[in-house]
Order: sequence, then C-alpha cells, then structure tokens
Amino acid sequence: MSNLLIAPSMLASDFANIQRDVEMINHSQADWFHIDIMDGVFVPNISFGIPVCEAINRHATKPLDVHLMIMQPERYLESFRKAGAEILTVHYEACPHLHRTIQQIKDLGAKAGVALNPHTPVQVLQDVIADLDLVLIMSVNPGFGGQKFIEYTYKKIKQAVALIEQSGSQAVIEIDGGVGTNNAALLYEAGARALVAGSSVFNSPNPTQTIATLKKMT
Repeated sequence: MSNLLIAPSMLASDFANIQRDVEMINHSQADWFHIDIMDGVFVPNISFGIPVCEAINRHATKPLDVHLMIMQPERYLESFRKAGAEILTVHYEACPHLHRTIQQIKDLGAKAGVALNPHTPVQVLQDVIADLDLVLIMSVNPGFGGQKFIEYTYKKIKQAVALIEQSGSQAVIEIDGGVGTNNAALLYEAGARALVAGSSVFNSPNPTQTIATLKKMT
C-alpha cells in the first residue's frame, strides 16, 4: 500500500462539470480533494468561496484539503470547517499571529497546516512545527495553476524533514505546484508524502489512470 497521498487540485477541474470531476476523484485512488481558496488580495487571482466548498463536500467521499490563500484567514476558519474542510492550511505570510491561528484550527477539530511561499525559509516554522499536521511547500508562486516547478523545492523538503525529525512532529510534507508523473518519485524520495496535482491530472487523457500512476511513484 502506497503511503504517498495524492490530492487532485479542484482549481484545474472543469467548473461547468464540477460534480462529474468530484465523482471521478471519488472513484479514483486519490486520497484528498485539494481546494484552493484565493481572495485576489494575498494572491492575484480569485477562485472558490465557501458555497463551492460546500457543494464539493456534498458529493465528496474523501477528505477536503482546503488551502486558504487569503489574508486574515482566521476570520473564515469556522465557516470553511462547517463547509466540510477536514484539513485547513493557512499561509505563514498571511498570519501575524500564527500560533493562535493554528490553535483555532485545532479547536475546530480540523487538521492544521501551514503553507510556505517559494521565498519563505522552512526555519520560520521552528516554533510551531510540533503543533502542525501538515507543512505545505509551494513549488510555484501561488495564484495560478499550470506554472513551472521550482527546482529549489527539493532542498526545502529536506530542510522540512530535518525540522520535523528534530521536533518529533508528526507533520506530513505536502507539495503544491508543477507536480506530475515526471517529478513525483523525486519529491517522494526527498521526503514529501502528499502531492497536489492539478493540470497533470485534469489535463491528461485519462485522469483516473494518471492518479493511479502517481500513487505508484514510491
């Protein structure tokens, strides 16, 4: 059994046929639904809001991995939890009171994740790593799908692995951006255990088979 978690990104799905794509993921070997929430302020794009998250949750049979690329995410944590989020990931760069925000997520009964932009060093998580369930390393600049993978990501994964081991944290390392069958095995080898795959899944001729192939990259 593969211990590599695959989280197809709904940002790359067909918005006009979102229920169809949700059901495809339900019947695939994928583990999570990755849902990118963008506010047009923290990132230059606008994507889903709470109603779309609720709609996906009505049909989803797998956990919702909700990635909040928004300013002041603490204002919306409870709403997204009620909308079905089982994992709530906030950005380090958007949270001046990060420890408090992580505790707020935990108090809601969700798993807590923190995302790092490409320019943000892993070491900023040193004081909170023990409280985290997920470390999301952005391998592209957040805001748009289909970008080119940043090679420096491999080094950051290894740094995150070292930080997790030193602290005794149980956090899983997730990678988001430019992930596909060409680099999944290398990401796993570096220490990633969850991969967000958007364009590589939904733009493939057979998304279900692509997910199955990614699951075997261990």
